[in-house]
Amino acid sequence: MSAMNINKNNFDAEVMKSDKPVLLDFWAPWCGPCRMVVPIIDEIADERKDIKVGKINVDEEPELASKFGIMSIPTLMVIKDGKIVNQSSGARPKSAILGML
Repeated sequence: MSAMNINKNNFDAEVMKSDKPVLLDFWAPWCGPCRMVVPIIDEIADERKDIKVGKINVDEEPELASKFGIMSIPTLMVIKDGKIVNQSSGARPKSAILGML
């Protein structure tokens, strides 16, 4: 299962009310570093059943990007119990992304 697409309609149910930690990837299709991170994010989604993995396209969901003050992409964020517990900007290797969890 690859990462799920998160939008303003499913954000509350899938992220804020999730019983598992959620790894969010704020990205855009035109962003080179974002495209480097996508296969890593999908791999983590396949391997880790103990977390949820979601992608937010900042071009399609500007309200969510604004709500979290996203200034550069890719931005990765870990949300547990409705609160941000970790965040980083820029492309990261898989080990660094897993380390955020």
